[in-house]
Amino acid sequence: MTGPLTGIRVLDMTRVLAGPSATQVLGDLGADVVKVERPGQGDDTRRWGPPWLDDGEASAGGEGAGGESAYFLSANRNKRSLTLDFTSAEGQALARRLAGRADVLVENYKVGTLARYGLGWDQLRADHPGLVYCSITGFGQTGPYAPRAGYDFLVQAMGGIMSLTGEPEGEPQKIGVGIADLMTGMYALVAILAALRHRDLTGVGQHVDMALLDTQVAWLSYAGQYYLTSGEVTPRTGNAHPTIVPYEAFAASDGHVILAVGNDAQYRRFCGFAGRPDLADDPRFATNEARVRNRGVLVPILREVIAGHPRRHWIEGLEKLHVPCSPINRVDQVFADPQVRARGMEIGMPHPGASDPVRLIGSPMKLSETPVSYRAPPPLLGQHTDEVLRDWLELPDAEIGRLRALRVV
Repeated sequence: MTGPLTGIRVLDMTRVLAGPSATQVLGDLGADVVKVERPGQGDDTRRWGPPWLDDGEASAGGEGAGGESAYFLSANRNKRSLTLDFTSAEGQALARRLAGRADVLVENYKVGTLARYGLGWDQLRADHPGLVYCSITGFGQTGPYAPRAGYDFLVQAMGGIMSLTGEPEGEPQKIGVGIADLMTGMYALVAILAALRHRDLTGVGQHVDMALLDTQVAWLSYAGQYYLTSGEVTPRTGNAHPTIVPYEAFAASDGHVILAVGNDAQYRRFCGFAGRPDLADDPRFATNEARVRNRGVLVPILREVIAGHPRRHWIEGLEKLHVPCSPINRVDQVFADPQVRARGMEIGMPHPGASDPVRLIGSPMKLSETPVSYRAPPPLLGQHTDEVLRDWLELPDAEIGRLRALRVV
């Protein structure tokens, strides 16, 4: 095993996306991640399909009844699956022993759920003072909404991002992926790493309280600051940018491109290439501030100019002038892009549920001394139960057999 987190043990008691996305990155960085799943059921996303790995054919070697879903495959690489019923007394005792061997425990149950089984932060901290315990919920451990269940779609709505997404006169739109979940996973990851650093310096663990709504509000970023600074409700601008012009999608003669002019020098070079240097000299458009104020006049002119040539004309010509311009790729075009391929953003891993290597999205982290590693594909349900119990707890086969007979694992 390699990576900067080699030797770190993570007890992953998460499901769906926010938690699993965070623990997958911990696994990519070398941590030993054990995913705790319900016997016979597992992570809900195992059944969120189609599409399925190998068309849903039965998988050998685990407890699942069919192929893995694409959704599950996206967030569960570099983990071992252990099935455990922690609602039983024996299961709770086993879970507490596992927590005692972990450096990090990550969970995303509703507030108070794990405490009912003796697995809450306050119940574990006394016996395991060095444990980093991360809770991921919809609304956090405090506040009037704390008891509520949280979902990405709901939080995108409540947290304001849907009001900013979509055409100005259209209906609000959610982001095309579960971005509230994914960003919460990223913030959770940063917090866990910071807590581990503190633990290494002091020996003291801590509780990391992550909420989807908090995260969504935080990554409103400059759009949220627009309101806090001006007191005005941030407008929905579709593909345009509220404070930069031109910065949006335009229709060329054979399809769409995006033009992302970030400063006045780029704008002047664009106008020269477009054969309209007058648009750079016009005081209504000479500066970004002026262009923002006069976008209603400028953008229709630019639409007419850009529509007069094919995409290749704009993309290749503006690239030479260092003016940002790009095609709008479909997902298949993304994975065919030479830059994406050169950066290793698609990987293949052998999987017991598939005849050919399963295609997965690679990690974007490129570390020169401790690179990420792809050691294990997303696991079958319960694939590593016996292995983990031997490895982490040194249980003999007879004891594992007894636990299986009791349906604890």
